[in-house]
Amino acid sequence: MSESTPHFAPIVLLLFLGSILLTGLCLLVLLYGAIRRSAPVLRVSAAAILTIVGGYTFILGGVSLASSEKTLPPGSSKYFCEIDCHIAYSVSGIRTASVLGPELQPTTAHGQFVIVRLRTWFDPSTISPRRGDGPLTPNARRATLLDSVGNHYTVSELGHALLTRLDPASTALTTPLRSGQSYTTDIVFDVPKDAHGFRLLLSEDDPETLLVIGHENSILHKKIYFALDSAPLFSSTTR
Repeated sequence: MSESTPHFAPIVLLLFLGSILLTGLCLLVLLYGAIRRSAPVLRVSAAAILTIVGGYTFILGGVSLASSEKTLPPGSSKYFCEIDCHIAYSVSGIRTASVLGPELQPTTAHGQFVIVRLRTWFDPSTISPRRGDGPLTPNARRATLLDSVGNHYTVSELGHALLTRLDPASTALTTPLRSGQSYTTDIVFDVPKDAHGFRLLLSEDDPETLLVIGHENSILHKKIYFALDSAPLFSSTTR
């Protein structure tokens, strides 16, 4: 099972960029009309801007309202669609710990550390024939953990730093990779001890995705989560 965001990436990205370009051109015409004090030019350019912005907003909102929330079971992949290739993410495992760090200097969690292991894979079947075999640097990602009552937890910077020192094999999510390559990343959260029913939301961390039609980050769009309760457990020594 797999899900992707956004669907029809080349089309929606071209629509986004085209709308920006057309709106910019209309603004220049509007400015010209204001300088020349031409009422017809002002009316036409203003109407064009309202039509473009209004139409795009209508489509953006309509697609978002028609979307549905999805929770992927273990083994499923979430694809982030670039223009000419896709990167897939899946949960490899999960574990909890009360302390992290060297044995002589352990750091205790405020509640408990929840460590999620993610696999990043550059799917070779999604490459455009014209792309070639150059490395791809993934866009910035944001990881959020949710519990059964809807509380949100961000990545523990302290826990992540400690785990990175202990496990150098954990690769940063923005590390470039070539077609067919993959790596794993351990993400650390510090959550209350009684928290349970976890789900992981991995999303793009680029503000412009708020305005991309069909992207899960777009306004009012439903999200794609990873279920964690039934994810396989892993030990600190396995990879």
